[in-house]
Amino acid sequence: MALMNHVYLNGQYLPLSEARVPVLDRGFIFGDGVYEVIPVYSRQPFRLREHLQRLQHSLDAIRLANPHSLAEWSALVQPIIAQAEDEDQGIYLQVTRGPAPRDQAFPEGVTPTVFIMAMPLPAPSPETIEHGVAAITAVDDRWQHCDIKSTSLLANVLLRQRSVDAGCAETILLRDGYLTEGSASNIFIVHDGVLLAPPKSHLILPGVTYDVVIELADQLGLPTSIRPIPEQELRSADEIWLTSSTKEVTAVTHLDGQAIGAGTPGPVYRQLHAAYQAYKHHTMRGHGR
Repeated sequence: MALMNHVYLNGQYLPLSEARVPVLDRGFIFGDGVYEVIPVYSRQPFRLREHLQRLQHSLDAIRLANPHSLAEWSALVQPIIAQAEDEDQGIYLQVTRGPAPRDQAFPEGVTPTVFIMAMPLPAPSPETIEHGVAAITAVDDRWQHCDIKSTSLLANVLLRQRSVDAGCAETILLRDGYLTEGSASNIFIVHDGVLLAPPKSHLILPGVTYDVVIELADQLGLPTSIRPIPEQELRSADEIWLTSSTKEVTAVTHLDGQAIGAGTPGPVYRQLHAAYQAYKHHTMRGHGR
C-alpha cells in the first residue's frame, strides 16, 4: 500500500482523511494525553532517543504506560518519514489514555490511542536569521506542570495568540518576576558576555534544543550560567534567543517594542547559530544520531 499522505493510528497506516478517533477518547474530552514533535533532516530524525525519553517522562508524569519500546517507536516512525514529500519534516507523536465513558478518574482496561503524522518543518528564513524577530512579554499564568508535554495546551494557545495579535513571533513568559520560557519555546539571554538560561523545573518544558545549545556553548568555550533570571536581566539583556525544534535558535531583536542590544542579532547568537547548523548537518551524516 502506498503511504503518501498517510498517518499511523492504532496499528494502521491510513490516509489522514480516513483517520478517526472516538468522540469519547479522553484526549478529546479531557486533553488527557501527551505528545512529541521530532525534527527530521534529510529523512533522519534529530535526537530521536532524547525526544522519546522526554515522551517517556510525560507519560510517567500522567501515569500512562508507554505503549511502545524505543525500538518499536523508531520502527513506527520510519514509514511516515519515508513517505513524506519533504526530506526535512516534523514528526508528531500523540498518545492519549484512550476512549472510555466520561469520568475524570482513570478508566481500567483501556487501550491508549497512538497517532503519528508528518508535518512541514519550516526552518528559520534567511531574513529571520539576519534580522531576528520581535516578541512580547506576558504573565505566565499556566498550570504548575509545564514540564509535561501535555496536549492540554489552551493556556499556551492563548499566550501565543497575544504575540500573533501584536505582530510578533513569540510571547516570553514571566512568573513571580522571573523568566520561565516562551509560549512555544525555551529562552536564553546573553548578559555581560555570559549565556544565561532558566534551570529546568516543573515550570518549563525541558527542551531538546535547550540541551543542544548548552552543549554547543560548552564546546565553544562560552561562559554559561543556568540560574533563575529576574525580569530586569531579561529586559536589559544584550541578546535574547528563542530555541525549539522548529525555531532552532532564533534571535529576538525587539521585546515589547524596545530594541535588544543594537536591535540586530548579536555576535554570540551568530557564533552559536553557525555551530548549531554545523552540528545539525554533521549529525545528519550519521554521526551522533
